[in-house]
Amino acid sequence: MEEKYMVNDILESVKAELSTYQGVISETENMQLRQTIQQIRDNDESFQYELFKVAQTKGYYTPATEAPQSEIDKVKNEVNN
Repeated sequence: MEEKYMVNDILESVKAELSTYQGVISETENMQLRQTIQQIRDNDESFQYELFKVAQTKGYYTPATEAPQSEIDKVKNEVNN
């Protein structure tokens, strides 16, 4: 398997894990367990970002183009209203 596909697969897996952690955190009553899961999530977010930067540097990932300011303003107005 090519490195590009492995990196992208890992990024997708971590993204799914982060969503799962968020769900677990929001449903956990025990504060110590909640904080432990938050720490695991934070570590995974840091790992995901570092891997993303590597993928971007190697040309494995091209982010979406920036939205024009008019679109950004439109969304801000919709959210604020």
